Amino acid sequence: MELTDFFAMFGGLALFLYGMTMMSNGLELAAGNKMKTILEKLTTNRFLGVGVGAVITAVIQSSSATTVMTVGFVNAGLMKLENAVWVIMGANIGTTITGQLIAIDITALAPVIAFVGVALIAFFKSKKLDAIGGIIAGLGILFMGMEMMSSAMVPLRSSPEFVNLVTTFENPLIGILVGAGFTAIIQSSSASVGILQALAMSGVITLPSAIYVLFGQNIGTCITAVLASIGTGRNAKRTTIIHLSFNIIGTIVFVFISMLTPFASFMQSLTPTNIPAQIANVHTVFNVVTTLLLLPFGAQLVKLSYLVLPEKEGFEDKLSVKFLDNSIFTNDYHIGTSAIANTQLFNETQNMLNIVQKNVQRAFDLIIKYDEKTHEKLLKDEQYIDYLNKEIIQFTTNAISNEFPIDDSKSIGLFLKTAGDLERVGDHAVNIAERAEKLYSEDEHFSDEAMREIKIMNDLTRNILEELNVLNRDELHNIVEKVDVIEDSIDITTHEFSLNQLRRLRDKKCTPEHSALYTETLIDFERIGDHGLNIAVAFDEIKDDLTEMA
Repeated sequence: MELTDFFAMFGGLALFLYGMTMMSNGLELAAGNKMKTILEKLTTNRFLGVGVGAVITAVIQSSSATTVMTVGFVNAGLMKLENAVWVIMGANIGTTITGQLIAIDITALAPVIAFVGVALIAFFKSKKLDAIGGIIAGLGILFMGMEMMSSAMVPLRSSPEFVNLVTTFENPLIGILVGAGFTAIIQSSSASVGILQALAMSGVITLPSAIYVLFGQNIGTCITAVLASIGTGRNAKRTTIIHLSFNIIGTIVFVFISMLTPFASFMQSLTPTNIPAQIANVHTVFNVVTTLLLLPFGAQLVKLSYLVLPEKEGFEDKLSVKFLDNSIFTNDYHIGTSAIANTQLFNETQNMLNIVQKNVQRAFDLIIKYDEKTHEKLLKDEQYIDYLNKEIIQFTTNAISNEFPIDDSKSIGLFLKTAGDLERVGDHAVNIAERAEKLYSEDEHFSDEAMREIKIMNDLTRNILEELNVLNRDELHNIVEKVDVIEDSIDITTHEFSLNQLRRLRDKKCTPEHSALYTETLIDFERIGDHGLNIAVAFDEIKDDLTEMA
């Protein structure tokens, strides 16, 4: 094999990988964020879940993209771990479509296909046609790369060293390790299977030599999901364990089938003159049969993932977010990313709201009866509120700068505003607590009448925060109208109580110092109502934006 053949082989590989990437990106762009709705709503049934996983993967030509998206959905709480099992099984079936496409020999038409795709991109100013052009051009370039690779590899047939090397692939362990390692490096089973088919086209490798490599490639493709799960929650990591378990179990089963039965000979007999088709067929059979075998055992795969990665015992006393996962912006697959980001932000702002709500109640409790431990807990949670605000700012910055369509992420900026309002509510709770501490240190207290009024203000603000504290976005219907009524009542009540306080001051029923503390406390509660209304307005806009996305 001459140096020019090596250049041609690597050039062909570059075209092949670029064409596959171009086609996959075009399909992702054409598919859009609607894929997240399908995954979110049609995966509760195992058969539907497998079907959805297979169809989506066949459409976007990447099991890695589907699996990474699934990991993200599980981490965001959009999908249960039990439902993720079926999607992963389906994704393994859907990924085989690429090999079947490659097995159809259209290399003669490849330049024409590539030209049509490029023409759509170059001569038309349409995002939709750009996506379609990318798909078509990518397909043409992929086949041109396949032709270059297979032609460049032909001299390898006469190389005794390479023939001996390929012969070692018939050893199950060596074949599996080679397939897994190579696929892990390029992070695409579709691409590695395609390269194997290119070797077959050149006559360098036969099915008996390729079959164990093929099994290993199914294991190696899991590396993408493993990398995507770094820094995620434990359920997201369990999703990758299920994915890995599926392919390892399938490999073990098929190694025994291949060693104990004439499996390779049977697959060769189906398409005796087309070795690329033989490889594609084995890839398809492997994933379909493994899915059928494991379909009744989805619950057991989930249990296995819990055995491998059990729940953490104890509690680490350190500041951390509960739902935000910045790793969703570091992978190459953007389908569903804005949906995941919005869901994580919604859940984290609800987490922040829970802490704020507790602090407002603690502040009122301190006015009734000051307790140093309660005050310390309030201040500690105030630090957590400030921390969450900073983390939400960082997350929204990453989200807005990410490359998914801006129309799908309008609501992300609203979460930034929501977090800011929640942080201010937390500050007002601290202000109230400091006044309670001042009264306690001076061995003073508000009058019974003033305390009744403060209780009314606390109840009104608590009602607003309870309206904002929802389990899911569906509960945000008419949120502005509900909160606006309470906030109007707070404004009217604040004015009334301010007049009452002036009367008490005039009648010498309180000191100027106490009057100032009372008025400032009243204003803090009134400001909490204002921020509550701001949050309600933001939530309402978020609800409308996410409804448009769905």
